[in-house]
Amino acid sequence: MREKWIEQQLVKAVKDIGGIALKIASPGFDGMPDRLILLPDKKIAFVEVKAPGKTLRPLQEKRKRQLESLGFLVFCLDHIEQIGGILHEIQAS
Repeated sequence: MREKWIEQQLVKAVKDIGGIALKIASPGFDGMPDRLILLPDKKIAFVEVKAPGKTLRPLQEKRKRQLESLGFLVFCLDHIEQIGGILHEIQAS
């Protein structure tokens, strides 16, 4: 299973519940997560999509900590089975 396919499944799942999964491009600020998830009722989170079994690089870990210190939810997604739980956690926040 490839990272791209996992990302496509995330985008579809977000759309299915009425949200938007924006692709993030941050020139000059490397290490940002791949997707900004916007859900109804002002729910916002960041998701880094990885191939199965892959983990965040050190700079991505740093960005995750920075975003979390600002109060944002940040997830690392590497299996499609995680999508439902991630979206549930965002909705419950």
